[in-house]
Amino acid sequence: MNELLTKEIWDGKSIIDLLTLEFLASIIGNVLSAVAILLVGMLVARWAKRRIVQLGKDNRHLDETLFNFLGNITKYVITGFAFLFVLNTFGVQTTSFVAVIGAAGLAIGLALQGTLSNVAAGVMIIFFRPIKLGDFVEVNDKSGTVMAITLNFIELASVDNVQVIIPNAQVWGNTITNYSVYGTRRAEWIFGVGYGANLGKAEKIIRDTIMSDPRSHAEPEPFIQVNALNDSSVDFLVRVWCDRTAYFAYQADMKRQIKEAFDKGGIDIPFPTRTFIQSPNA
Repeated sequence: MNELLTKEIWDGKSIIDLLTLEFLASIIGNVLSAVAILLVGMLVARWAKRRIVQLGKDNRHLDETLFNFLGNITKYVITGFAFLFVLNTFGVQTTSFVAVIGAAGLAIGLALQGTLSNVAAGVMIIFFRPIKLGDFVEVNDKSGTVMAITLNFIELASVDNVQVIIPNAQVWGNTITNYSVYGTRRAEWIFGVGYGANLGKAEKIIRDTIMSDPRSHAEPEPFIQVNALNDSSVDFLVRVWCDRTAYFAYQADMKRQIKEAFDKGGIDIPFPTRTFIQSPNA
């Protein structure tokens, strides 16, 4: 029994040594220190994340998505350091522990290459910001308003309000068409008139009708010219700038207004016709 009690079992200490009040007090002190370090670390991590996220919300010229990402990274880093301090408190060599984590991370990374490619692409999207929340974009033949940007995917709401999820690797590796970057857009139409129409009058009707709309921009100067001589029509190519937010309604409204103005001005709009000849034997 005495041999069992005096046998070295941990860090040069026997069972008798471990049962001393001094050693037990040191263990309790280490546990309390570890708990305090963890609590302080978690509180500091949450506070730092809130401050960084709030910074992005308070400044409209800053990208809120980027600051959400930075806030999460800061939280994880502070929490990780808190765990390392806890291990140091119990005498664990953190250098070897970090090496083990690195080796495990490498193995996990090789097993999750597809997922990590989405994460890497998500980091690039968040930092370089080719798209932002609220932008209307077209990516990988899918279009819609950007509702969320995460490390793994982006979420779009299509024009008919359907959720579209696109992995970040397919976003960063493809052409991104962003319709929300610039404040203006150029609307374009082709209006056909008959060969017998007065082209000068037709051009004036087009110009007066479009430029009377308050959504039309006088600068840059509108382009209204004969563009093609087709089999049954003379085509006018019309290009006019407008505000981005008014583009879709503006482009649709002008088609109807030009048609009504042509009818009122006596400008013929050609359309295909078919002539049926009855057979004499019918």
